[in-house]
Amino acid sequence: MVPITDAVASMLQRGDVLAYVATTNADGSPHVAPVWVDVDRDRDLVLVNSVEGRRKVHNLRRDPRVMIAAHAPERLHPPLLIVGVAEAFIHDGVLEHMDTLALRYTGEPWEVVPGQQRVVLEIRPERVDAGG
Repeated sequence: MVPITDAVASMLQRGDVLAYVATTNADGSPHVAPVWVDVDRDRDLVLVNSVEGRRKVHNLRRDPRVMIAAHAPERLHPPLLIVGVAEAFIHDGVLEHMDTLALRYTGEPWEVVPGQQRVVLEIRPERVDAGG
């Protein structure tokens, strides 16, 4: 386990920092998806709110290895890179978490999508390269 520093947490919790999650498809090819991210500082986890059935969720259930890349708009290089594993897929409190993310990223509350089953991916960092 690698602790998440204050600088990394602050960057990931900004509303103008979009992250990209890379997973591995069953055929070995990469899958990359843009995501809103959050951090659980008490447990040193990166949190990604997604939807059951999405490719990244399917991939992580099969192979929990993941890489997250992000950068602040004012500093494009070097990016923040986090290599880790998806440890848990949480369904409790997901709508409240999504609302928190929506307010952070858009300034608007989250509008529930009928029929969507949201899930929070809890990712344990194994390596963090803060690029600097």
